[in-house]
Amino acid sequence: MEGQRLFGENDWALILGASSGFGEATSLALAQAGMNIFGVHLDRKSTLPNAERIVSQIKAMGREALFLNMNAADPAKRAEALAKIEARLQATTPPGELKVLLHSLAFGTLKPFIADTPNEEITPAQMNMTLDVMAHSLVYWVQDLVRRKLLRRGGKVFAMTSAGGQRVWPMYGAVSAAKAALESHVRQLALELAPLGITVNAVRAGVTDTPALRKIPGHEKMITVAQERNPGKRLTTPQDVAAGIVALCHPGTYWMTGNVIGIDGGEDIVG
Repeated sequence: MEGQRLFGENDWALILGASSGFGEATSLALAQAGMNIFGVHLDRKSTLPNAERIVSQIKAMGREALFLNMNAADPAKRAEALAKIEARLQATTPPGELKVLLHSLAFGTLKPFIADTPNEEITPAQMNMTLDVMAHSLVYWVQDLVRRKLLRRGGKVFAMTSAGGQRVWPMYGAVSAAKAALESHVRQLALELAPLGITVNAVRAGVTDTPALRKIPGHEKMITVAQERNPGKRLTTPQDVAAGIVALCHPGTYWMTGNVIGIDGGEDIVG
């Protein structure tokens, strides 16, 4: 779809987790298709240049970009961000429209449930934080966007999940629980937002070499297994997933909601 404009001058997407991995690739792909980008990301000084590079690339495409460096799971910071987003949408005539929300937050604790000592085991605080950031925050962002009437009929919500929502891996228990909860939240939101004409779907990517994957203990084996298992004999890339999300933003997908949509080259179907 490169070079094909799908969106209007005042159409915007909000990407949670915009500075790397799926969030980065989708920000750039949607901008290429003609959409302006609100990006929420959490970067230290050492990684901030990557977010600045993405903003520059979006603007080089002739689109607008407003990136906010913040903790997306902090209620006060969320309120501040939404106020800035609302003001930016109202700054044009006609006002801008938020058409897409992508939840791509990958920040959780990778510890076992059971270990030799309590210090090695996951704690309640770590478990709660993982589920709050990677699952529950989707609900809170959608609540606020709908309440402020920033996300309206025709809006599309996507949340990044993985096969880890149904499968187990050492140290991955809390993240696996978060992915399972995220998929449940997607189904519930799809039910409740259907009367408003807003669709909600989870996107299940194949194993992808991202900064988040490299934090998982044993990720090297995950990569090797995925390369052997995938019918395409390669890993999924962030660009593969971004291209799929852009296609799913087409107005003709208005009747697709409440799904877990695989963008993995058939990886999940292979036993």
